[in-house]
Amino acid sequence: MAQNDQRFEQLKQKYQSVVNAMGQYQVRVQNLHMDRDKLYMRTEAPSQDAKNKVWDQIKLVDPSYSDLIADITVSESAAPRMQTAGAGIGGGENVRRYTVQPGDTLSRISQQFYGNANQYMRIFEANREQLNDPNRIRPGQQLLIPE
Repeated sequence: MAQNDQRFEQLKQKYQSVVNAMGQYQVRVQNLHMDRDKLYMRTEAPSQDAKNKVWDQIKLVDPSYSDLIADITVSESAAPRMQTAGAGIGGGENVRRYTVQPGDTLSRISQQFYGNANQYMRIFEANREQLNDPNRIRPGQQLLIPE
């Protein structure tokens, strides 16, 4: 199992620029896990153009993407950005939603979305209504990820 976790981390790191591009093009990550020996990404893009740009980034990282399964759907009606004005979030700041996966920490999520693990308090502050401690998140929780 530890070897599988290590492979998962290696592949996440390999495709980090793809995850960063997803944030840039407002593509929502729904699921990120290992499927046998491949990294599996299930995402939802707001447009075909955003989906194509993510695929372009995938091909830049690895033209064969032999260690990746990318399931990118387009759903223009399910816009990944929403306007939220609430405790911990500045009025009208754009946010995304993320479902906590087993093994996630706010630092890992912060690294995924911001490219910097030290930005985890931004996520914590945006989710004060459901989080009391930045070190205690549970798989299945829906977190707001501010820009």
